[in-house]
Amino acid sequence: MKKLFYFFVALLVVGCSMGPDPGEVAAQAAKEYYMQLLAGKYEHYVDGFYRPDSIPPSYRRQLIDNAKMFVGQQKAERRGILDVRVVNAVADTAKRSANVFLLFAYGDSTSEEVVVPMVLHRGVWYMR
Repeated sequence: MKKLFYFFVALLVVGCSMGPDPGEVAAQAAKEYYMQLLAGKYEHYVDGFYRPDSIPPSYRRQLIDNAKMFVGQQKAERRGILDVRVVNAVADTAKRSANVFLLFAYGDSTSEEVVVPMVLHRGVWYMR
């Protein structure tokens, strides 16, 4: 009986340790969304936000324009965002969410840490 118990405990430990860390996956997704933004792929960045329902094309266009304005504002105020690095990620698998901490390195030699809330939907991490 003890052997069977230890077998199940070992199986549980192995099963829980297999697969990628959800926080790390969320962090890479958040970083990739921002890299798309910096590369000028505003549509991809906007599509990285979780929306339970579809949105009208006019609203999507406004979101894309806002992303362009954000990048332009960062270029004007801080000479742009040069690099995005993952600092930390904390995932809550029960709630299917994560907080990703990114560090933006600006062209004027300053940096800023931002929190990107993420949500897991159908196996894909989206920004909230």
